[in-house]
Amino acid sequence: MSGEAEAPKSDDDRIPRWVWRASLIFWLGFLATILFRYAYSRLASLLIIGLVSLFLSLAIEPGVTRLARRGWRRGGATMLIILGIVVGASFFVGAIGTLVGTQAADLARNSERYVNRTVDFLNDNLNTDIDPQKVNDSIQDPDGSVQRFIRGQQGTAIKLSVTALGLLLQAFSILLFTFYLVADGPKLRRAICRRLKPERQERVLATWELAIEKTGGYIYSRVLLATVSAIVHWIAFQSLGTAAPVALAVWVGLVSQFIPVIGTYIAGVLPVLITFIDSPVKAIIVIVVIVAYQQLENFLVAPKITARTMEIHPAISFGSAIAGAALLGPVGAILGLPVAAMAVALVGASGDRHELIENPLVESTERASRPVRNLSLGARRRFRRGRGV
Repeated sequence: MSGEAEAPKSDDDRIPRWVWRASLIFWLGFLATILFRYAYSRLASLLIIGLVSLFLSLAIEPGVTRLARRGWRRGGATMLIILGIVVGASFFVGAIGTLVGTQAADLARNSERYVNRTVDFLNDNLNTDIDPQKVNDSIQDPDGSVQRFIRGQQGTAIKLSVTALGLLLQAFSILLFTFYLVADGPKLRRAICRRLKPERQERVLATWELAIEKTGGYIYSRVLLATVSAIVHWIAFQSLGTAAPVALAVWVGLVSQFIPVIGTYIAGVLPVLITFIDSPVKAIIVIVVIVAYQQLENFLVAPKITARTMEIHPAISFGSAIAGAALLGPVGAILGLPVAAMAVALVGASGDRHELIENPLVESTERASRPVRNLSLGARRRFRRGRGV
């Protein structure tokens, strides 16, 4: 015979069906990951705008609710509070911008006098031998590094204008989203709860209330700490004769409180530089004042305020700021603290609590085992009912 027919393949020689399914799932997951990354890169700015808008809506919700109970329409009450925020922010930015512009113009007009004063300070206190005339000549030299740097920054004004315009558009979008989230808050909550069972509704509303309490507590504590900080620094700046002491004190108070971890150091740069132009000795005193107040705030002022508004362990606060910055940059660093506080409160509101046994290892942490003080009893009960506890 010229040939024999091939024997049919047995079941053992065939590719199992699960291999085809696994390959299909793998490639679909791969394509979905690429699509998600592409969508995230395009919508990242919108995501940040949405998160900031949600944070602001939770922060101003208590004020809008109080005005609504007094007969205000929610839309009008929301608009009033948002306008107050815009006016306050405009005055703050305008005051700081005017201060910086004035000092920069004065520095440009009297640069030789300031250079001579600074060089004399260095020579007298650090035993240096710097010729002030050579320093001034190097600054005024058209081919020198200083003048080249100034010429290279001429196009920066256009870039700053474009950046400022983009920030204004983002700020307008944030305020618009915030307005609708607050003004239509009850309608939004009704739409969500209609699709949930009653026990789920209680849990969602209790969580929502907790988010409002924690965000409001965060804003309230930060504003109180910023006010105390501004008053203390205003007294110090006024005593030293620093230029625009009120504007600088407000700058230090707000920046140091609303930028976690490194806010104090960022806030201290501006008053130190402006004071250094006038007197290096006064600049050193400003540094001492800022550092001393920071220690006083950490050990005396902040614990008393946050104990009633937003109690959270310092390690969690530090870690949440770092994690938020890693995920979303500066915006994430600011939002990380209230998010962490909400998470801690949710954990504290759920589950049962028991008496501690007598043991030296738990004696110093007994106070930390108590329920979260700034979470209302009603919110805890509604949250636990929603969990079926």
